[in-house]
Amino acid sequence: MKNKRRDFLKTACAPVAFSMFGISMLESCSSGGDDDYQGNSVIGSEDNFMTEQEDKVIIDLSNSNFSDLSEVGGWMNYTAENMLLLRISDSEIRAYTNVCPHQGANNQWSHSNSQFTCSNHNRSFSDDCGSSGLNCYSTTIEGNTLTVSR
Repeated sequence: MKNKRRDFLKTACAPVAFSMFGISMLESCSSGGDDDYQGNSVIGSEDNFMTEQEDKVIIDLSNSNFSDLSEVGGWMNYTAENMLLLRISDSEIRAYTNVCPHQGANNQWSHSNSQFTCSNHNRSFSDDCGSSGLNCYSTTIEGNTLTVSR
């Protein structure tokens, strides 16, 4: 019974949604365009400024996509790698998971007063890796290169 219900929902829901919302729904759900937004940045996956090596992500901080990290206190939501990045000092950037440990939401963050707040449900987490609740990754900075180890 459960499989028949699931099959019905898979086949019936799309036509119902299209009939209710029309073709404009197809345009608003497209996969391109919005990934390049920068303002506590949501960065897309066309990364010529990032490389992956095994369990490491290597980021060129001189790339303009990472300009939010140029000042102490600057942060960004780096969606291409599912990470939050926060500039702590001239020599330290912390990296956190972009997934809320409370309800699993992602890409819904704000940051102030040393707290990341999930706007999905307003739960806050310290930006201190020792007591955060958010998973923290090990990072190193050499010149303009940030290496994040997962």
